[in-house]
Amino acid sequence: MLPAELEADLHGNIPLTQAMQVRVLEIGPDSVRLGAPLSANINHHRTAFGGSLATLATLAAWSLAHLKLRSEGLDCSLVVGSVHMDYLAPVEGDFSARSVLAEPDKWEPMLETFARRGKARIPVLAEIDYGGRCAARFKGDFAALAR
Repeated sequence: MLPAELEADLHGNIPLTQAMQVRVLEIGPDSVRLGAPLSANINHHRTAFGGSLATLATLAAWSLAHLKLRSEGLDCSLVVGSVHMDYLAPVEGDFSARSVLAEPDKWEPMLETFARRGKARIPVLAEIDYGGRCAARFKGDFAALAR
């Protein structure tokens, strides 16, 4: 999938991504990077709203899991199960979120679990980057459910 296709998919299915002005910056085999401008995500302190940071990280993580499952030819629902977010520094400008699998060595066993049970857990990490530094860290578990 091309970045423009994922971006259109996000904007078409998750209206909040339009309001946040989310952009797909990069899709790799093992990571996804999304970006958003401060102007659409600003709070009363003139920094990025914490909910926007959490949302962008969640979207980047969901997008990676979605694309990896799709590349395996799996038609399934993908839902968030749990999320933990650590905020490390204020974000005073445009920011991005880059996601990676938390346990890449367990991808194949996860696929086997999905084939056997029709569901599986996918842990994903994401970091919010602002100015070349990590401003927040995300860890989330997603559930892949057979349709």
